[in-house]
Amino acid sequence: MSESVLFSGSAHPDLAAAIARQLSVPTGECEIERFPDGEVCVHINESVRNRDVFVVQPTAPPVNDNLVELVAFADAFRRAGACRIVAVVPYFGYARSDRRGERRDPIMAAAVADILQTAGIGHLITVDPHSAQLESCFRIPFDSISAVPVLAESVRGQISPDTVIVAPDVGAVRLATRYASVLGLPVVVLHKERESATQTLVTHIVGDVVGRPALLIDDMISTGGTIARSIDALLGAGAKHEVTVMATHGLLLPGARELIDMPCVREVVVTDSIPPQRWDKLRVISIAQLLASAIRRTGSFHRANVTEEFAFVGAC
Repeated sequence: MSESVLFSGSAHPDLAAAIARQLSVPTGECEIERFPDGEVCVHINESVRNRDVFVVQPTAPPVNDNLVELVAFADAFRRAGACRIVAVVPYFGYARSDRRGERRDPIMAAAVADILQTAGIGHLITVDPHSAQLESCFRIPFDSISAVPVLAESVRGQISPDTVIVAPDVGAVRLATRYASVLGLPVVVLHKERESATQTLVTHIVGDVVGRPALLIDDMISTGGTIARSIDALLGAGAKHEVTVMATHGLLLPGARELIDMPCVREVVVTDSIPPQRWDKLRVISIAQLLASAIRRTGSFHRANVTEEFAFVGAC
């Protein structure tokens, strides 16, 4: 088997470079060009014929631009005779659209999966997708890596033993349970009712939060609305004014930081699945070693001078 090669898209070159350092390989030579009208063109400047090709490209905002760029990479590799194309997509956009909310709604997770597979991608690696159903949209090998152990270990020793892990809604209970298993802490669940298409209301809390600090977890922070309302509910129920917010994907869209930046929030911990923002309350944990381990198990990279590997790979 010929040696694999790792390429970086423009969505997160710093993460791709960190993965390459873990693998002790350079990133592949390529150029990405965008025309004045927004069209993207990818130039591969080295041979990929009969090689396994890995391309690191989270579909972070701007989601559509980064998604089309990933498609362009896949098509370029396929036409250049690559043996296998593996997309490393730490943050997978459109994963929330995994079912029809109304009768005539699209299932965009399935549509995006079809596009990527048609373009030639033969294997996908992602991290903590929003929905476990995402895997069912693909007909190719699909690896979901969990960042939970790495994130949980990053706060071990920094949170008090009476801390409670809080799931902001029922959908996050499974994720909260995984954090609880690693840290040995109890789980509290917030129940919500939707008031409108964009607003929800926390109706009741299952679990004891009185006088206890909270580790509020979710798979992603986008607008910050869910986190802010959850914090208000916790404080209203008597929780200690000491909250740590933790999520795998810190999108932190415009206005999110202002919502979350409350005096009770000690820090916000996220991974570098997308390019991190600058914020004094934000702590970023790298997942480069996790991804490098998964890539090494999938490809045939030279192992000289590679650091100790560890990974938590499995169904999300």
